[in-house]
Amino acid sequence: MGARTFIVQASAVFLPALIAVSACPAAAQATFGSPSDPPSIAVGAGAFNFTPNTKHQFSATAAQLQGEYHFGDLLWIVAPFVGLMGTSAGGFYGYAGFGFDINFGSNWVVTPTFAGGYYYRGEGTNLGSWWEFRSGAEFDYRFENRSRLGIAFYHISNAGLAQNNQGEQALLLIYSVPLY
Repeated sequence: MGARTFIVQASAVFLPALIAVSACPAAAQATFGSPSDPPSIAVGAGAFNFTPNTKHQFSATAAQLQGEYHFGDLLWIVAPFVGLMGTSAGGFYGYAGFGFDINFGSNWVVTPTFAGGYYYRGEGTNLGSWWEFRSGAEFDYRFENRSRLGIAFYHISNAGLAQNNQGEQALLLIYSVPLY
């Protein structure tokens, strides 16, 4: 991971949290984990590879849809999940991972996540390997019924497992529905 990618990811995680804390002093008290939230289903739509590398063939922005099952806080504050993602260029990513909630008050939630899984590029971006890692964060508003609406930013790359480690960024609108 290059310095530029790290700066983008760190900014994507911490800048919105800083804005939320500054805008609402009562929300400055951050808590970790969401043990009262039940398992949920999350769906998302957005842009895959929204910062394409023009030096690589087949590097282009594509539409992205994804679905995830979130198990809830099973290991202290850690919440595992599994998901499927597809792109308009025929790409596919099946993955499993974990995240943890950072709550700012009762409604604002930042969830850093990490996952790994099988990637098939289709006619789209060549990420260099069939095994790819995904790191990023979601920035959500939690409603009274425990559903969430927010945005997600992810970086997907093979972390140097292959000679080609182009990586890509995804930006999505996410909606999560609790299962009970």
